[in-house]
Amino acid sequence: MRTTSQNNLIFALFVATGIALGGWFIGDGFVEARSGDRYVTVKGVSERDVMADIALWPIRFVAAGNNLDAVQRKIRQDQNNIQSFLEDHGIASEAIELQNLEVTDRTAQSYQSGPYENRFILEQTLMVRSEDVEKIDEASQDIGDLVEAGVIINSQYSGGGPTYLFNGLTELKPEMIAEATKNARGSAEQFARDSGSELNGIRSANQGVFVILARDKAPMLQEEKQIRKTVRVVSTIEYYLAE
Repeated sequence: MRTTSQNNLIFALFVATGIALGGWFIGDGFVEARSGDRYVTVKGVSERDVMADIALWPIRFVAAGNNLDAVQRKIRQDQNNIQSFLEDHGIASEAIELQNLEVTDRTAQSYQSGPYENRFILEQTLMVRSEDVEKIDEASQDIGDLVEAGVIINSQYSGGGPTYLFNGLTELKPEMIAEATKNARGSAEQFARDSGSELNGIRSANQGVFVILARDKAPMLQEEKQIRKTVRVVSTIEYYLAE
């Protein structure tokens, strides 16, 4: 019995020693794999404040009444008033395009039943497209003058004023990518110095996506409604680290 117990104890010690050694070798292997693939991930940002270079302003106006001829005269008068208003603000007639005349006869609508306060409803759109965004902005601030003149503006269709676009992104891309990459490398070099390492080449790089943001980062402000904008790109780069 004693010999059997001693043999079992010796066997158990061998097994325990083997497991411990195996665990040590496996753990040491992971350490070597990690140290052979050490890298740092950094981001570099580049931003530019820009001004919109195109303004789009659909002005939808409405006239209504029971006499079609009178309503047509009113819509033409409103059209002339709007064109004069825009020209008074320095907007060339070439930038103004007449679009989408819609005529509604409420008696022709099967789901409607009289009597009608206004049988005929005419809606017309003037589309303004101009590169002189400041003049468009100034005119949009004075839209109340048209309302005072009796022009009924469909504000829902008109989108609450002009839309401002920036189309100069292509010219900015090379310089901004270079700056973002430089900033990312600067961050990586600082990390390497702080950790007692050196950079040892790029492991991977992602240029990122260019985005156009409202310059003023206040809540509820829409980028397309602001003349001044911020173009931003974030580059993500992974650098190998060497001891």
